[in-house]
Amino acid sequence: MDTTHKTLNKVTVASLLVALGIIYGDIGTSPLYALRAVIGNRPIEMVLVYGGVSCIFWTLVFQTSVKYVWLTLRADNEGEGGVFSLYALVRRYGKKLVIPTILGATTLLADGIITPPISVASAIEGLNMVHGLEKVIVPGNTLTIGIVVAILSALFFFQRFGTDAIGKLFGPIMAIWFGMLLIVGGAEILHYPDVLKALSPHYAYDLLVHYPKGFWLLGAVFLCTTGAEALYSDLGHCGIKNIRITWVYVKISLVACYLGQSAWLMHQGEATLHDRNPFFEIMPSWFLLPSILIATAATIIASQALISGSFTLISEAMNLNFWPRVTLRQPTNFKGQIYIPSVNSILWFGCVLMILYFKESGAMEAAYGFSITVAMMMTTLLLGYFLYYKLKWNKIYVAAILTMFAVIEFSFFIANVAKIKQRWMFLFFELGIFMTMYVWYYARKINNRFTHFSQLGKYSLQLKELSEDDAIPKFSTHLIYLTKANNRNEIEDKIIKSIFSKKPKRADVYWFVHINRTEQPYTLNYDVSELLDDKVIKVNINVGFRVQPRTELYFKKIVSDLVHQKELNLHIRPDGSTKYNAEPDFKFVVIEKFLSVENEFALRDGLLLKGYFMLKHFGQSDERAFGLDKSDVVIEYTPLIYQPVQNIELCRNGK
Repeated sequence: MDTTHKTLNKVTVASLLVALGIIYGDIGTSPLYALRAVIGNRPIEMVLVYGGVSCIFWTLVFQTSVKYVWLTLRADNEGEGGVFSLYALVRRYGKKLVIPTILGATTLLADGIITPPISVASAIEGLNMVHGLEKVIVPGNTLTIGIVVAILSALFFFQRFGTDAIGKLFGPIMAIWFGMLLIVGGAEILHYPDVLKALSPHYAYDLLVHYPKGFWLLGAVFLCTTGAEALYSDLGHCGIKNIRITWVYVKISLVACYLGQSAWLMHQGEATLHDRNPFFEIMPSWFLLPSILIATAATIIASQALISGSFTLISEAMNLNFWPRVTLRQPTNFKGQIYIPSVNSILWFGCVLMILYFKESGAMEAAYGFSITVAMMMTTLLLGYFLYYKLKWNKIYVAAILTMFAVIEFSFFIANVAKIKQRWMFLFFELGIFMTMYVWYYARKINNRFTHFSQLGKYSLQLKELSEDDAIPKFSTHLIYLTKANNRNEIEDKIIKSIFSKKPKRADVYWFVHINRTEQPYTLNYDVSELLDDKVIKVNINVGFRVQPRTELYFKKIVSDLVHQKELNLHIRPDGSTKYNAEPDFKFVVIEKFLSVENEFALRDGLLLKGYFMLKHFGQSDERAFGLDKSDVVIEYTPLIYQPVQNIELCRNGK
C-alpha cells in the first residue's frame, strides 16, 4: 500500500469535508426532484405518498448502502474506484468482460449529460415561489432556460482553469446543504411523526403490487440513487473510510428530507401537486430564497463532480486502450485533476441541448435514469467476478448477492424502459460512445495480431557494425524507438526494418523503450537491460493507468540517472559540436501504420479497421500522446497488410 493510499484512509474533519464535497453531488441533490417525480400530478393519497417514500428508503438501503458503500467499495484498486478500475482488477478472469465494461462506461458517461441540467433547472425553478418572481421565473420559459444555460456554460468554461481554489469550498457548502435537508425535513417530521411508519416495507409492496401501474413508478423512484455509481468512481479522491462515515450523515439527511416532503404532502390540503415542488414547499417562507441559493450551489457542485468524473473516465479509457488519444491537460498541481477540452465541449453541447429540448426539470425527470440502470447492472456483473475470484467468497454467497441485485436492477431497468420514447435522441449519443470504445479496443486487438517480434540478440552484432561504419552518415547520437515488446530480448520486425532497410540509420546508441501500462493506478518506475554495453539498451517504463505518459521526460531522467551512476558513457559527437552544445543528441522514431490498399477485408474486420484509422485521424498523434517533443521526433509510415488481395487476374496484351 502506497503513501497516498494510506493518507486517503485517514479520517479527519478535513477529509470528511472533502468526501462531502466530492462524492455526494448527484445523489445529494436528488431530493429536489425524486419524490416530485413519483407523485407527478396523480391524486395524493397514502398508498402513493408512503409507498413512494418507502421505495426510496429501501432503494437507498439496498442499492446505495449495501451494494455500493458496503460491497463495491471493497473493489479498491490501489485506492482507486470506477468501472475501469474494477475491470483492471478482474479482466484476467474473463475475456468477455470487455463488453460489460464498455457498456458500463458508455451509459455512465451518456446519462451524465442530463444530470447538470436537471439539477440546476430544479434549483432555479424554485425562484418562481419567491414573491415578485412567480410570473418571471416560470418553468420552461425563455428567461429560466437562459439562466440555466448561462450557469452551465460558465461552469464548463471555467474547467480549463481547474477547480483547486473553489474546490475547497465544496465540502463546507455540501455540509450546509445536508444540514439544511436534515433540519427542514426533521421539523416536518416533528409536526407529523406518523410519517415515520412510511419506512415500513409493506407500503412499498402495496405501491408496486396494488396501486394502478405502481410498478412503473420505479422509474421515478430510481432517481434517488442515480449518483451511487459516481460514489464508487470517486473512491480515489477520498478513501473508503471517509465515504462510509459521511454516508451515515448523508443518508440520515436524505431520508429526513424525503419524510419531511411526504409529511407535507399528506397535510397540505390539495388533491394534486399542481406542478408544485414539495422540496421548496417545506421551506419556511423567510428561508426560501437562501434555500434556493444553497440548492443552486449544491447543484453546481454536483455538476462539477460529474464533469471531473467524466474527464477521469475518458483518461482511464485512453490508458486502457478503450478510447482514441485526445489532448489532455493538467490545469493545477492537484493529483488526478485533469482537463480534456474535447470531452468538455461534448458535455457542454449535450447539457445545453438537453435544457433546450426538454425546457424544464419536470420533463427531464421522464427521461432520466435509463442508462444508469444499465451501468449498475454491468457493475454488478464485474463485482461478481471480483467477489468470487479476488475475495474468494463462497460461490453460493456470490450467487445469492448477484441474484438479489439482479432482481432489483432488472426491475428498475424494465420500469425505465418506458422512458426510451422521451429520450430516443439520446440513443444516438450512447451508440456513438459505445461504437468508439468497441471499434478502438477490438481494432487494436487486430492490429496487435499483425505485430511480429524477433529476438533482439540476433541483430546486436549488426547494430554494432552499423554504429561503427563511418561510410554511413550518422542519423543521430542516440536513436530511440518506442516498442510494444515487453520481453527484454524481443523487438518488432518493423523496427529492425526501419533501422536497416533503405537508408540505414546509424547511431552511437540504440534505445528501445517500452511503456508498460500496469493494473495499478499510480505506478511509475523503470528497469534497464544493456544487451550490448553502451550500444544496445532496452528500457521498460511501468506507468499506472491513471498516470499520463511523458515519455521523453521520463527517458531523459533515466539517461541522467544512468550517467550519474556511471552505468552509461554519453558519447561525444566526433564533429566537435559537443564543444558548443553539451546536450545529448536524441532522436525518437515513431512508426505509424496506415491501411494498405492491398487489403481485401471480411465485413467486420474491414469496418473495425477503417473505423479505427478514421478515429486515429481525429485523435491525438502518437508523439503528442506519448509526450514527445516534435523537434526530437521522426515519423515513419508503414502499411498494415491484413488480408492481401488474392488471385489478381491481370493479363499481358498479346499473350
